[in-house]
Amino acid sequence: MKFMKTLAATAVALTITAAFATASFAASAANTLLLETKTGTVVIELLPDVAPAHVERIRNLANSGFYDGLKFHRVIEGFMAQTGDPLGNGTGGSDLPDLGAEFSNLPYVRGVLGMARSSSPNSANSQFFIMFDTASSLNGQYTVFGRVTDGMEHVDKIKKGSRSRNGSVSNPDTILQMRTADQ
Repeated sequence: MKFMKTLAATAVALTITAAFATASFAASAANTLLLETKTGTVVIELLPDVAPAHVERIRNLANSGFYDGLKFHRVIEGFMAQTGDPLGNGTGGSDLPDLGAEFSNLPYVRGVLGMARSSSPNSANSQFFIMFDTASSLNGQYTVFGRVTDGMEHVDKIKKGSRSRNGSVSNPDTILQMRTADQ
């Protein structure tokens, strides 16, 4: 009888452990963005504790298919690759209202994702950029919402634009698909 009680207690403990592991993975998967490029997958950790409204926007747009096929319209060697504009020229956004700034102390270093905006700090919508290198001039000026955890080599291969044209790209690369890992 004692053996059966021990066996039952062990089964309950394993069930509880599995439930927590699944819940933990589900939360982690919801905050993992998979960005498919022509050369491979870029894995992005979203930072909801840093920029909750921006992360929620990116999640919703990505999972609705908004980013699929959008161009990397502005790509500057040694600086960043920008995308997220359905017009493909840096002037467009989603139909959703603009977001208020969620600035943080996180630095703009290689692999960090930030929200693009106009001169107004509260104008971020759907466009974002991925840093190729450090740009401390952006610190505290643009909302950081994620960072690349794997696949930065694919970001490095995105077609670069002309410096004389502020990174504007002729025949740009696109996002093939972007979704959270739980989708």
